[in-house]
Amino acid sequence: MNPIVPKDIEKYARTHCGKPSVLRDEIEAYTQQHCALPQMMVGHLQGNLLAMLVKLTDAHRVLEIGLFTGYSAVAMAEALPEEGELVSCEIDPKHAKIAQGFIDKCPQRNKITIKLGPAIESLKSLNGPFDMIFIDADKESYGDYYEVALGLLRPGGLMVADNVLWSGAVLHPQQKSDHALVNFNIRVLEDHRVEQVMLTVRDGILLIRKK
Repeated sequence: MNPIVPKDIEKYARTHCGKPSVLRDEIEAYTQQHCALPQMMVGHLQGNLLAMLVKLTDAHRVLEIGLFTGYSAVAMAEALPEEGELVSCEIDPKHAKIAQGFIDKCPQRNKITIKLGPAIESLKSLNGPFDMIFIDADKESYGDYYEVALGLLRPGGLMVADNVLWSGAVLHPQQKSDHALVNFNIRVLEDHRVEQVMLTVRDGILLIRKK
């Protein structure tokens, strides 16, 4: 992932965010040292943003599409109320196992459930409504995830889509994933069922509110 925000600005922003939990620091360190494509991980700045959105929306039920090593799940679970619930969909058994190891250390572990398998199938097995949904999985399936997830989101609920600027590739799309994100962004923009705002945080975040 090529940064779209200058590194010194990104660093400045991180230093002016609340400090992450010890467990989140542990997940980040492990992922950086032991996992391929560690840039897939949600880090300090974005983790704090997700946690803030959980609190601002007064979310009690959160759905995550794309668990990876568990950083974002832990960040959001830490922000949920005591009776809160987070369901995370993950297709890779290796990633799910790593994430579960960290979740087992989390004081909020009873709030988190991992659904292993193709996300679109997991989504079809779930019952809504959810208050907040975070999409951060394979980019070529964003359109499919969006449609099913929107049906699970409560009116007034928030959907958050990651990587919507795709290192700037949306400006001059070439690869299949580039075109998929361009089409997804247009689809959301033209959808009368929602309102949206795109943020230039990290690799681009699209906030989508269901009307």
